[in-house]
Amino acid sequence: MNEAAAGDGSFLPSADLVTLRRRAILTQAVRTFFDRHGYWEVETPLLSRDICVDAWIDPFCLQGDGDGTLYLQTSPEFAMKRLLAAGADAIWQLTRSFRRGETGQYHNPEFAMLEWYRVGDDHHAQMTFVEALVRHVATQAVEFGAEAAPLSRLTEPIRRLRYDEAFAEFAGSSVLQLEVVDLAELARTHDLVVPASLQQGEGDRDDWLNLLLAEIVEPALASLGAVFLYDYPASQAALAKVSPGPPPVAERFELYLDGIEICNGYHELTEADELARRMQQQSDRRVAAGLPALPVESRLLQAMRKGLPNCAGVALGLDRLLMWALGAETLADVMPFPFDRC
Repeated sequence: MNEAAAGDGSFLPSADLVTLRRRAILTQAVRTFFDRHGYWEVETPLLSRDICVDAWIDPFCLQGDGDGTLYLQTSPEFAMKRLLAAGADAIWQLTRSFRRGETGQYHNPEFAMLEWYRVGDDHHAQMTFVEALVRHVATQAVEFGAEAAPLSRLTEPIRRLRYDEAFAEFAGSSVLQLEVVDLAELARTHDLVVPASLQQGEGDRDDWLNLLLAEIVEPALASLGAVFLYDYPASQAALAKVSPGPPPVAERFELYLDGIEICNGYHELTEADELARRMQQQSDRRVAAGLPALPVESRLLQAMRKGLPNCAGVALGLDRLLMWALGAETLADVMPFPFDRC
């Protein structure tokens, strides 16, 4: 280590030791919660030849010794679903996940992912479970003096708001059945700054929806304290089931706490052919955007062709939940060595 690096304090943890002790207590509370609710803890590989294909999530790649490319996992989803296909019923995992290029107040390229699945549940059942988990963590945080008193910011119960209802309430129009020209007009009505790429017609309908969500709806959700947003556009289903409608919607949800997205939950897709189609579509979008293609064949597809039971799952950013529970401002305030100190 050179003298400049030694003198800038980057060898010290970014979070103080009191906070890190509290983090340990809350992490243990999470383990106790899952144990009490009949889930069993599993471990899956951080390195795999398979990877969850998402157009805008970029994995870290490693060259295997004659075995092709290996990927640090962006989520343990694929391996955990293989366990479900093998007969597991209610499983959870606290692991490290890795995503290239994600740095900032609420992002770090390496982060703590809390993920779980239960056979027989749908996304509504998992919203109830997530709420119980968040209340449990918040209660533990208050007991050792968390300054932000997170329990006071949780409604009873946490409000559940459909995606289209949120747009109708905060943007003045439902959007699920609008075309691009209508979404562009809605953006102009709200005097949004529209990126040049959208103005030039390079974006698609989801790009317009994401702009409106980020600029109009999400700031309004922050004022609600805690809220579930659910029944997303079918085009944003990712690995969730799609209910036929009309209009068709993705059976997925996200929880926002004081405007921070905490988790993403799905009533899980179980059809292997549809998963293969979606993965190919996402890989094609990556290539069109100048990003490398990712493998669309996987051991998960093989397992799903044998049969994946009806289930629901949730991926929760534990660092974000702890940041919220402890009244911190950034992820760096609740982890010892973020990316700029690793």
